[in-house]
Amino acid sequence: MSVVAAEVNSPWSYLGHAVHCVSSRPRNQSAEGPAVLLVHGFGASTDHWRFNIPVISQTHEVHALDLLGFGRSAKPSELNYGGELWREQLVAYVKERIGRPTVLVGNSLGGYAALAAGTDLGSDAAGVVLLNAAGYFSDSSKKKAAQNWWSKARQSIGAGVMRDPLVQRLIFENLRKSSTIRRTLNQVYIDSTNVDDDLVESIRRPSLDPGAFGVFRSVFDGSGPKGQPLDELFSELKAPLLLLWGNLDPWMNAAGKRAAFQRYAPSATTEVVLQAGHCPHDEVPEQVNSALVDWLNSL
Repeated sequence: MSVVAAEVNSPWSYLGHAVHCVSSRPRNQSAEGPAVLLVHGFGASTDHWRFNIPVISQTHEVHALDLLGFGRSAKPSELNYGGELWREQLVAYVKERIGRPTVLVGNSLGGYAALAAGTDLGSDAAGVVLLNAAGYFSDSSKKKAAQNWWSKARQSIGAGVMRDPLVQRLIFENLRKSSTIRRTLNQVYIDSTNVDDDLVESIRRPSLDPGAFGVFRSVFDGSGPKGQPLDELFSELKAPLLLLWGNLDPWMNAAGKRAAFQRYAPSATTEVVLQAGHCPHDEVPEQVNSALVDWLNSL
């Protein structure tokens, strides 16, 4: 299977910066149902949906984009990278490029951005799907549990990122080595079958772009994705919600975070638990695709 079985869209920019985006549509152009927008996690890109786009696009119009700072999108130094930037980028994309009700699907950091954008889009959000989403809750005890994935991510590079630019640069250079990327992926995929050369290269390649180091410093200098707490976003969300959990995620306390989500998520939320790690859409794509398409068809 090709890395992404989709067409590269015509150029689109946000805040004057180039954004890489792809799309794929059913052969039957009259197919009903909402459009779908796929949003990757930290360090990933549209390539991370390689096993999902070909299946979902059999029945739904599918889009995927690279968040500013990642993948093939621009990585300008002047931007304040975080939840608010990506939230606004997704809202603009739905309104400007899709132009109709859309289900936003996000993994990890992209899950937070998808949820935040879903609250802003109102009736233009046909649904939100979270796969091991990042974020925190207003309650301090919940915040600690919800951000456990972030501390694990930082621990995976050996130590917390130092303030010294030279130390940060040395860490970044090590992180973008193919061997380090593969080792990290093997930590977060319970079944490493799909940790292949294509996946490793899809993460390594963007790290060579000018500006990639600045994005790394900007994101990792903080305590996690900045933005509105998850409980506030849940209270504002009007669209249907699907939670797809990689139940064996080593980067977060999945059981503890699921309990917090169950406490604050809307009562009509659908939840599917999968025996997978932090990126279930790429680790067990057949299971994710089946659950997602079934839910989309129920809307």
